Amino acid sequence: MDKATVGGLAMGVSLMVLSVMIAPGANFAAFIDYPSAAVVIGGAVAATCIAFPLGSLLLFPKVLKKAFSPKQQELAPVITKLVEFAEVARRDGILALENKTAEIDDPFILLGIQMAIDGTDAEIMEKVLRTDNEAVRERHRSGKLLMDTLGRYAPAFGMIGTLMGLIIMLGNMDDPEAIGPGMAVALITTLYGAMVSNLVCLPIADKLAFYSKRELEMREVIVRGILSIQEGDNPRVLEQRLRTFLPPVQRKKMAA
Repeated sequence: MDKATVGGLAMGVSLMVLSVMIAPGANFAAFIDYPSAAVVIGGAVAATCIAFPLGSLLLFPKVLKKAFSPKQQELAPVITKLVEFAEVARRDGILALENKTAEIDDPFILLGIQMAIDGTDAEIMEKVLRTDNEAVRERHRSGKLLMDTLGRYAPAFGMIGTLMGLIIMLGNMDDPEAIGPGMAVALITTLYGAMVSNLVCLPIADKLAFYSKRELEMREVIVRGILSIQEGDNPRVLEQRLRTFLPPVQRKKMAA
């Protein structure tokens, strides 16, 4: 579970609830309006369904799960493992890596090592691995675009709901006492749209972009490491080269 995502959402909701509770003369019940929520959430979801094909929409639960429960590898252990493979290949030959394939959990590393064992040409290996990276990049981009689209439509439907509320209010101008509450309900829809967009959808889209960047950086390290192993480079040189992807603090820890 990503504590930052959960904590950020909890903090945002808590601060808004607290602000309402401590505001002089504020009535918390006045901020709850189910028709307004239905217009914002239902409208944003409906517009997103129109904008995307069904196949992309069915991926939404996985996209949301990744924002809350990401499966992110640490870079330092991956570098250590690649250097270990380089040492085995340098000492016993690249075919000796076949005995190490059972230890590899990452399908991407396994793909590269298997191609190296099979004697695949370096240029073909690089093309296959980078094509795989591009496919991952496009999948991540689609997931982020889904959340961006929801975040873009939610405020628009908040405004639509406000206009609907104003029309209903103006239709009851014969009752002056109903104008104030009617205006409040109309504005709540805009509030809901802004909250759904800026507290949920757009931050989650940015979180997905962050995780995508980290995963693609990890894959770039793996590509360079496997190509270096296939070319028979010195393991120490490989280690120094891959360490450049680490922050300075982690480099010192690895060196120690």
